[in-house]
Amino acid sequence: MAASCSFRSVVRAPPLSRSLGRSAVRCRSAATPGAGGAASTSKLVLEVKERLEREHPGLPTGRNGRDDDDMILWFLKDRKFSVDEAVSKLTKAIKWRQDFGVSELSEESVKGLYQTGKAYVHDSLDIYGRPVLVVVAAKHFPSTQDPVENEKLCAYLVEKAINRLPSGAENILGIFDLRGFRVENGDLQFLKFLIDVFYYYYPKRLGQVLFVDAPFVFQPMWQVVKPLLKSYASLVRFCDSETVRKEYFTEETVPPDFRC
Repeated sequence: MAASCSFRSVVRAPPLSRSLGRSAVRCRSAATPGAGGAASTSKLVLEVKERLEREHPGLPTGRNGRDDDDMILWFLKDRKFSVDEAVSKLTKAIKWRQDFGVSELSEESVKGLYQTGKAYVHDSLDIYGRPVLVVVAAKHFPSTQDPVENEKLCAYLVEKAINRLPSGAENILGIFDLRGFRVENGDLQFLKFLIDVFYYYYPKRLGQVLFVDAPFVFQPMWQVVKPLLKSYASLVRFCDSETVRKEYFTEETVPPDFRC
């Protein structure tokens, strides 16, 4: 296996302590535009809903549809309560969900790649109460695995992780296990898809990303990907397996791949 590199220039500090983290979540959740508070927020949600109904009547309704108050509020927060921007981003996200068939994805529909163990949602939350999505890079082979099936597996697991969010929690932890990563595991096309997924379709759902035990051969890919991430690059932390065990999980909850 190639020697690991530190990437010290991009190593990020660990998350805030649990108590501080929860306070920050409460503060963010309580933030509302203007002096009207909840009433003002409800008015903006209604305005977005009416705009979507009027301008895009063909979009589906129901959960994750154009009349889903929770989804509308989330995108309003993401767009800093700009109705125009929220409508634009929501329209794109809902159309993608419809065209991609997100609601129809299941473990059975992605069984072929799911059984490889290349990615999974961990059974336990991390110590900050976040669902955990683990990607095992050494099991990703873009030359032999169908890119569309890879994208479906990705969407299914992101949905699964978000559906496991505890009450009051807002985002998930992504762990990229880079042990054993080789050139043939690199896949810029898929990484671009992943960036789009978390920017356009699941904004602010990714709380932090751990790149674990990155070998030197990963550095050229990181140099290409980092500019594409823009502000999301600040979510990335390069670390080793021991850090994952000690700073993000208890002995009982650490993912099997990272146990001693």
